[in-house]
Amino acid sequence: MTERLYEQDGYLQRCDAVVAAAGDGAVVLDRTVFYALGGGQPGDTGYLEWGDGRRLPVLDTRKGEGDDILHVVEAGAALPPVGTPVIAVIDWQRRHRHMRMHTCLHLMCALVDAPVTGGNLTAEKGRLDFDLPESTVDKDVLSEGLNALVGRDIATSTEWISDAELDAQPELVKTMSVAPPRGAGRVRLLSIPGVDLQPCGGTHVARTGEIGRVRVTRIEKKSRLNRRIVVVLED
Repeated sequence: MTERLYEQDGYLQRCDAVVAAAGDGAVVLDRTVFYALGGGQPGDTGYLEWGDGRRLPVLDTRKGEGDDILHVVEAGAALPPVGTPVIAVIDWQRRHRHMRMHTCLHLMCALVDAPVTGGNLTAEKGRLDFDLPESTVDKDVLSEGLNALVGRDIATSTEWISDAELDAQPELVKTMSVAPPRGAGRVRLLSIPGVDLQPCGGTHVARTGEIGRVRVTRIEKKSRLNRRIVVVLED
């Protein structure tokens, strides 16, 4: 089991850890700051460092068996043995852009009154698909609305509720295609007071002002009941 330090603090850029398993092009640590691919957010990249300055680039991060997190490395790379103390360091610039965009997509969720049917993000742009039979959203108006919420510099926070509490509040789940992870007895929520509250396991900025200016670049019809909205970070 890998302890997910990013769930408590998305701003951690490095941590001390111990190799719990290594093989098949991946390293499992007892704890990590690396976010594993999921919920539309890419897995982190970075490196592991140990010994006398030995460094192993991490090319991707994925979920493994059970609660393990796989730090994916180049095929054939020399791996640190089990039990080795390492320092795990993420590519912070890339991660921070993911955090900005992920929080921006939550703002979009609050402004578009429709269920979400899918989503994805990169360091440059993000998109959400909505169950919208008619194109009732104007991209310039939506851009203005997003930047207004960014400008309010609202503090965000995460909180946990039980599976039973979530079952009693089904309106919290806004995604039609992805169900919140269950089975651990509790579910993590992202809270943007007065704007949005929903299950999310991703990493986010502490205040909406940190997102910076954004722009909706296109709204396109993907199917009879589906509209895709794409937004970019302007810096």
